[in-house]
Amino acid sequence: MRREIFTDEHEAFRDMVRSFIAKEIKPFHEQWEKDGVVSRDVWLAAGRQGLLGIDIADEYGGGGDPDYRYYVVLNEELARAGIHGPGFAVHNDINGAYLGRLATDEQKRRWLPGYCSGEIITAIAMTEPAAGSDLQGIRTTAVRDGGDYVLNGQKTFISNGILSDLVIVVARTDPDAGHQGISLLVVERGMKGFERGRNLDKIGMHAQDTAELYFEDVRVPRENLLGEEGQGFVHLMQNLPRERVSIGVTALAGAEKAFEQTLEYCKSREAFGRPIGRFQHNRFTLAEMKTELTVARAFTDRCITEHVADRLGTDEASMLKWWNTELCNRVIDRCLQLHGGYGYMTEYPIAKAYLDSRIQTIFGGTTEIMKEIIGRGLGV
Repeated sequence: MRREIFTDEHEAFRDMVRSFIAKEIKPFHEQWEKDGVVSRDVWLAAGRQGLLGIDIADEYGGGGDPDYRYYVVLNEELARAGIHGPGFAVHNDINGAYLGRLATDEQKRRWLPGYCSGEIITAIAMTEPAAGSDLQGIRTTAVRDGGDYVLNGQKTFISNGILSDLVIVVARTDPDAGHQGISLLVVERGMKGFERGRNLDKIGMHAQDTAELYFEDVRVPRENLLGEEGQGFVHLMQNLPRERVSIGVTALAGAEKAFEQTLEYCKSREAFGRPIGRFQHNRFTLAEMKTELTVARAFTDRCITEHVADRLGTDEASMLKWWNTELCNRVIDRCLQLHGGYGYMTEYPIAKAYLDSRIQTIFGGTTEIMKEIIGRGLGV
């Protein structure tokens, strides 16, 4: 059933995305899980299909459609298919917002055609070994030297870190200016002194390359400054709500799919001569999950509508990210329990969902940080 927030065009796009996933991703995803990284071919295929840079101007090869709901559809269908390898959300929902809003005309001509075609894969490097949620605690430095910045530091947990050709690096350009001394620099593949460390071994999302990045006296030309010098923290705060909406959208879609699979399992799996869903405890558990998911869906669709209209505030985006990610983990945990021993077997989708979903309450700002933002908004 089509949701009210979507039009016929969105649903036609959804059908196309499902076909793309079935043809270009599902046959290869198991191997990518073993490899720890997807093939670059899927990025090129996504570019040809128009799934990258949907909101980027058509003069740069993008779709020219600023309607964020197309990204919602893409993220929902990937989540419902249990696909976490291709880091399209980082590329589209996060980096696309920075490049589309902050890049100069010259930078757009340089980077956006490849960004939209899938030839240039992007990442954003915020987190450091000693600085995660506290962005003001970053130690990576970028010192002006003539027409360049000399970049030194280390980043970790960087999605698309192995494949990325272009990395937006959060660095401190003025060590004495606090949050006003942070800037965004674009580091390109092949720059001397830019090295990739390990492809990190995670408990889930194995096909999504997540790496350590090292910068040793990397000379980044002044022309690769993204936005204004010293305004990096402001730029980050402006774009974080969109990232958190995207995470919330993905989390809820994954939880809904896990529930649907579990409901069917409870109808078909028998114990003591009847389907396990007919036992009162299990029926109540299913009823509770269905209610929670229905309430979350109403709030999520309202937040999507508000975001499309550019009315969604930081507090509500934080509420959505917190609520949906915690709900996703809670629902999937209960769904796994209802599967019994089969739920512990990785050949069952619910087991993989359990491993893949756990990160969602952590990345993009932890649940605790979301609550802190909401609390501050209350004046306490």
